[in-house]
Amino acid sequence: MFWQTGRFAMQQVLPIAALLLATNVASMAEGSPGITVPTVLQPFVPTAPSCSKPTDLKPILAFAKDNKREFIEGVDHGLAQAAEDNHLEYRVALAANDSAKMISDVEALRAERVGGIVVSPVDPAALAPSLQKAMWSGTYVSTVVAPPATSLLNAPQYLTGKELGDAAVAYIKDKFHGRADVVLLTQDSLQFLTPRFVAIRDALDTLPDVRIVADISPNPVSKEGGLATMRMVIQAHPHVDVVLGADGVVLGALQALREAGKDRPDQFIGGIDGEPEAIAEITKGGPYKMTVSLNSPVFGYAMGQHAADWLEGKPIPQAMDILPHVITAQNLGDYQKDLANPGAVYEDPARRDGYLRMYGNICYDSRDQYLNFPWSSESR
Repeated sequence: MFWQTGRFAMQQVLPIAALLLATNVASMAEGSPGITVPTVLQPFVPTAPSCSKPTDLKPILAFAKDNKREFIEGVDHGLAQAAEDNHLEYRVALAANDSAKMISDVEALRAERVGGIVVSPVDPAALAPSLQKAMWSGTYVSTVVAPPATSLLNAPQYLTGKELGDAAVAYIKDKFHGRADVVLLTQDSLQFLTPRFVAIRDALDTLPDVRIVADISPNPVSKEGGLATMRMVIQAHPHVDVVLGADGVVLGALQALREAGKDRPDQFIGGIDGEPEAIAEITKGGPYKMTVSLNSPVFGYAMGQHAADWLEGKPIPQAMDILPHVITAQNLGDYQKDLANPGAVYEDPARRDGYLRMYGNICYDSRDQYLNFPWSSESR
């Protein structure tokens, strides 16, 4: 009888202990500010132990995107393929650069208990509280550049800008004998991207006869914003040799140059992001000479795969680097194959590691350890 009582007691204690553990994990995550102090993350360990699976989240992957520029459409393509490969329902919520709408979209996804949300924020600071609430409830949240996030995506921004700046300097030396008028279209309003433009300026500063005739941030950061900004620049400085910036705005600047009859085959127009329209311009052999690729379908697929892994209780990285690639007319073929089939790239470690580098470890049980600072692998 005593043994039966003891056995009965043990049968009662074990579920209670498990309940207490689950309660502690939940309360630990609820309200957590995440990691707020800049921290150097160690390389991701994919063989780390698994943890609990979230039990009350729906197998849905959602993309809350700011707009439909080509770079973001590439993320969409990668996410959609990852969702299909992992049998997740896939949804898109387009904010059309409306911060209030994006907040409303994310709140609705959280209320529905969506398992994974990927975000390209319109206004990171305004959106942050909604993302935190989603993470407290257990949802996987991944963001493009801006914290907070379960898994944050960034690029080594200085290195990315340096690739473009160094290529422009080499061209100016070769074609313009070290003298050029340069337009720099920045995104300095986003502090996470400012190292790109610091690197470009550092490169241009090595040539004393280079003149930066405009150094300005288009608003919005889009093809339309670049078009409007470049129209104003041309009125004051009709002669332009070099235009540098993100592909979206630089494509708008090229359109403005063409409208004004100021485009020339010997110009150096170069961008960052590897957008399809920029690649099409490079193929034509005109003034658009190169783009620094951040292969958005490949990292989109990675984020989608990590959402699926999260829902299975597997460890995922806290952060990822998108490694820059200089894309010219000479190496377009291989790059375009990878754009079309990002899942194949992700499944091939050698090809994947050429595009992505992963850091830190997090899983559902340690979700309070989300990143809540502007992480960069270049910070030490």
